[in-house]
Amino acid sequence: MMNKTTSFTIGKVTGVHGLNGNLKVWSFAESVNTFCPGIIVLLKSEEEDGERFTIIKALSYKKGIILSLKGIDTRNLAEDLIGKEIFINRNQLPEPEEDTWYWQDLLGLGVIDHKKGFIGRITDIFPTGANDVLVVTDKDQETLVPMHKHFVESVDLEKNILQTKLPEDY
Repeated sequence: MMNKTTSFTIGKVTGVHGLNGNLKVWSFAESVNTFCPGIIVLLKSEEEDGERFTIIKALSYKKGIILSLKGIDTRNLAEDLIGKEIFINRNQLPEPEEDTWYWQDLLGLGVIDHKKGFIGRITDIFPTGANDVLVVTDKDQETLVPMHKHFVESVDLEKNILQTKLPEDY
């Protein structure tokens, strides 16, 4: 069985836009299309269970998204949501294309290098201009692995393993 969580974090509310309850969102998704009108999202912080909202519209804006939610129609209501993360049920997301994965599926995978053996678990991922970079941590040791076919040989979500082929001096 694949290690798929039931909900994914797709963004975080960073501010408000205007007076009508629009939210500024830092998107973790590649496309604004992830925030389709009609989709139900959960907004919550670590301290609470959160609240569900239906997306009315989402527009690309500078380096993020402007998001309108049903029931959030004033600046005061929107300000209460600043800092909350936005979750979506996995079944509302399309299956990723071949040789692509959702970050959340990769987090926690064990990483095995073809020569060095086990080098740790994926604890973080960050984007760069060329490709994403995996942060692999084992105790106090941290290894950065570019998510590129020259370095990543295979990903097996069922076995929770990512195989790498790192250079000798890496």
